[in-house]
Amino acid sequence: MLNVINLILGGALLVAGRKLFWLFVGAAGFVTGIQLATRFWEGSDVLAIVVGLVIGVIFALLAIFLQALAIGIAGFLAGGYILTVLAAMVGIDVTGAVTWIVYIAGGVLGVILVSFLFDWALITLSSLAGAALIVQAFFPEGTAGGLLFFILFLAGVIIQGLIFRRQKATTTA
Repeated sequence: MLNVINLILGGALLVAGRKLFWLFVGAAGFVTGIQLATRFWEGSDVLAIVVGLVIGVIFALLAIFLQALAIGIAGFLAGGYILTVLAAMVGIDVTGAVTWIVYIAGGVLGVILVSFLFDWALITLSSLAGAALIVQAFFPEGTAGGLLFFILFLAGVIIQGLIFRRQKATTTA
């Protein structure tokens, strides 16, 4: 069930993460909620999904009402998630203290990226997060997962970049 949610959410982030930034922020909260639930509670997928949904909705509401703060938080959460997935893909044992170190390093990079290049950071981070969600649904690790991740990431950046450039051209013209 989580794989289906990852696939749908990942696809939405790949094509519309910048335009629907609240979805990106909510997705970052959702994924973080699921990770927390599966790490700290031995329960069913339903519990993880409920925790993820609650945190995701809170973050989406924050994004709507407190945009700058929410986007910074989403940059941190997405950056942490992305670096954790990438580290696992290349064979790094992401358990224990290493999990927190990798997550915090990725989070700091995500905040820096969002701070300096807002639109392109949203495009990049949402494409990375979307690709990571989709790959995690199919190939948790290995060469095939890495290749699929890279292809999906590029597709997301190209699609969102083209949409962004068209919107920018129509607003400046």
